[in-house]
Amino acid sequence: MPDLTERSAVELADGIRRREFTATEVVRAHIARLESTRARLNALVVDRFATARSRAAEIDQDIARAALLGVHALDDLPPLLGVPFTVKESIALAGMPNTAGLLARRGFTSSETATAVSRLIDAGAIPLGVTNTSELTLWIESENPVYGRTNNPYDQTRTAGGSSGGEGAVVGSGGAPFGVAADLAGSIRIPAMFCGVFGHKPTVGLIPITGMWPTIAGEAAHMLALGPISRSAADLMPLLRIMAGPDGHDPVAIDMQLQEPSEVSLDGLMVTVVEDSSLRPMDRGLRDARERAAGALASAGATIRTVSLPSWRGFLLPFLAALQETGPGGVAELLRQAGEPKPSVRSLVMRSGADHTLPTKLTLLAERLETRFPQLIRALPTSLTAGGREGLLDRARAFEQELELAIGDGVLLHPAHPTVAPLHGRTYGRPWLLTPAAIFNLAGVPVTEVPLGLNSQGLPLGVQVAASRGADHLTIAIALELEAVFGGWVPPADL
Repeated sequence: MPDLTERSAVELADGIRRREFTATEVVRAHIARLESTRARLNALVVDRFATARSRAAEIDQDIARAALLGVHALDDLPPLLGVPFTVKESIALAGMPNTAGLLARRGFTSSETATAVSRLIDAGAIPLGVTNTSELTLWIESENPVYGRTNNPYDQTRTAGGSSGGEGAVVGSGGAPFGVAADLAGSIRIPAMFCGVFGHKPTVGLIPITGMWPTIAGEAAHMLALGPISRSAADLMPLLRIMAGPDGHDPVAIDMQLQEPSEVSLDGLMVTVVEDSSLRPMDRGLRDARERAAGALASAGATIRTVSLPSWRGFLLPFLAALQETGPGGVAELLRQAGEPKPSVRSLVMRSGADHTLPTKLTLLAERLETRFPQLIRALPTSLTAGGREGLLDRARAFEQELELAIGDGVLLHPAHPTVAPLHGRTYGRPWLLTPAAIFNLAGVPVTEVPLGLNSQGLPLGVQVAASRGADHLTIAIALELEAVFGGWVPPADL
């Protein structure tokens, strides 16, 4: 039988309810794994182990009382009763810090819990603590001045991804069956890929984003999604059903009808493979893994087609223009709200301290340069800036339409990143690396990251599966099929 730290959340909940093992045993097993890997990974940054142990003991008593009433009473218990999980630190959990790695917010503690997390707790799940993120959730390397840097569970010299790298590393190391994360430009899918687990970016509006910091407003709020990272595809739809639905606070969240992955037929399903889309060529290992995935789907009855989309190479500036539609101030305004004065260009260039990570400094510097020296922006090639900001936004909408056309009524396969997990620091100053993941945020479509085994270096391979808006069940159905064929998450050998 699989170890408790290798089972899905659904299996754990069922075993607890049937009294095959206790909630206390499940929680203790995951805490032991988190404690044994904490120094090496730095993924769980603040724990609530004592509270979790106490809650597990209470649940065991509740289950014992329900058992006296018969099997029907056990079946009526909450669906995730006794199952542990973790939460990205930028998502509010009452009593836990909510700094997003910003020094100016160190000491800030959440007094409330984000809607989606609260719904999981109401369903019986037990939070074990909060996990690391990049500073201000800005980049795909989870490092910040408050908590330091998170390491990949398969190779500690490499990044776990970001901005939800702590979640990816915790789930990928077996420290939790699932975690709650958020995704604006690949922040669920890139860590899931690098750490060899499943990650689902839902259709925008399916799950309310209430309770996150930094807050996102304007058009960019239509690109942000909150969703799960899990070690089993079987957990994705149950978790979505629990977290989904409007809460009266998030204006983007709406009621959506979630269909059943089990009702999806692969016979005749159109599966699109994209080529020629990245400035950085895709690693051969990732390309081969994607081809194997397409082949497995073809064997199950799907129809495979390949399309060339070189236009995606010009995606970055239109995406950044859409991302900046969050209201005035940008990152500098976030610093002001946190009590930190706006930095000068000179301080960003000359400062040698560790008040901010390099991605934050680069973002602040770009904002300051655009404000103080707009002629630099006007000096860019007209092919990049034609029509100014409105022209870039028009191009962003064109990319969205192009992607939706490529997906059609089927699914699209594309890696979330052109390489396997890079060495630490190798992604800095390379914003084009966001393109393979961020283009799906622009369209607000559902995407599931699916692990496809390990390469010859023992590093995770994976592929994104995207579908049209509202078709979350379709991407999850593909994830379940590929998990059955390729085995899904492979626990790291040396942890």
